Amino acid sequence: MFYWLHKLKRRIKEKPSIIYPHEGFLPPSQDTFAAIGELSRVVRDNPDAVEIYLALGNLFRSQGEIERAIQIRTSLIARPQLESQFKARAWFELGLDYKRAGILDRAQAALEQAHTITGDDPAVIKEMARLYADANNFQRAAIYYAMLNEPLPQAHYLVKAATMGNKKDAAEVHELLEDALRVYPGSVEAWLEFIYRDYQQGNWEGLDADLKNALQSVKLELRFVLLEGLLQFIRKAASEDPDGYIQEKCTQTIVSTVTELDQDLVLCYYCAIFLKKSALIEECLDWLEKTLVMGPDFWPARLEIMELSQNDQVLTESFRTQLLFFTQKAKSVKRFLCKRCGLKREQIFFLCPKCYSWHSISFRTQLSE
Repeated sequence: MFYWLHKLKRRIKEKPSIIYPHEGFLPPSQDTFAAIGELSRVVRDNPDAVEIYLALGNLFRSQGEIERAIQIRTSLIARPQLESQFKARAWFELGLDYKRAGILDRAQAALEQAHTITGDDPAVIKEMARLYADANNFQRAAIYYAMLNEPLPQAHYLVKAATMGNKKDAAEVHELLEDALRVYPGSVEAWLEFIYRDYQQGNWEGLDADLKNALQSVKLELRFVLLEGLLQFIRKAASEDPDGYIQEKCTQTIVSTVTELDQDLVLCYYCAIFLKKSALIEECLDWLEKTLVMGPDFWPARLEIMELSQNDQVLTESFRTQLLFFTQKAKSVKRFLCKRCGLKREQIFFLCPKCYSWHSISFRTQLSE
């Protein structure tokens, strides 16, 4: 990492925020109409109460009254004798108002004004990082997260920069992905991109090496994301038959790699799924039974066993139809959960879309979760 960036990160970390000196970042709003009414009364009685004006603007923004919030910020900024600290906060809040309104260019300009006044204030840098990420300027977002010394989101946006569009050459993409792993070796996103490329190229030795390194580098509770991510990638690529055949060499690589690890319930389940998609049904059943030894209540394994065993049972047509209905319904259950807020999703995620927690995904091993 460049020396100047290291010094800058250290300075930002040690520097208290003047935007919100007591908390460093945005405090939660009192999102009630009663608070708006009370603050409006106070500012009528005391038009010089800048702090109250700022708080009132925040409440208007929280209620979706963006125009009124913007009016408050611009009126404060226009005051000739306003202290620089309050002017910086007004520009900062104005940037958030415009961001809430979806006017990203004005939001960026307002935050740049706050940045000019405050220098590298952590609250301003944080919002600029988020803003550039929302504007799909992922490399710039990565730079700001580097300044904040937050390697996980920095690596995430380096990966996003590498995978955005098809204009970059292979060397540039590879360099960005390598940068992501240097910044944060446990970047599931970066490892997945290497694994995808190995599969596309039929590079089974590369897949074996990258998968082993990835499983050793990412957090234990996130290892399943590597296999689920590859499974979703293959399904998306095989658009004509999303549940079709997976090359046996790929499955053999996954199974042999997982076999070398300490036994893990969810990883064993994924071995079974890859074996099923490679039409290796007997081996698939063996791995499903292995998962049930480790976790008798592990519902996805029981669901797969029930589905695979239907053809071996003597069933009436009516019962088979009902069983198929409930099997398909059970398969539609969202399998992934945010450990922080409880959000449920069918697709993997790296940043929770509800609470914005990084790498908070988990596999729902029990339906009660």
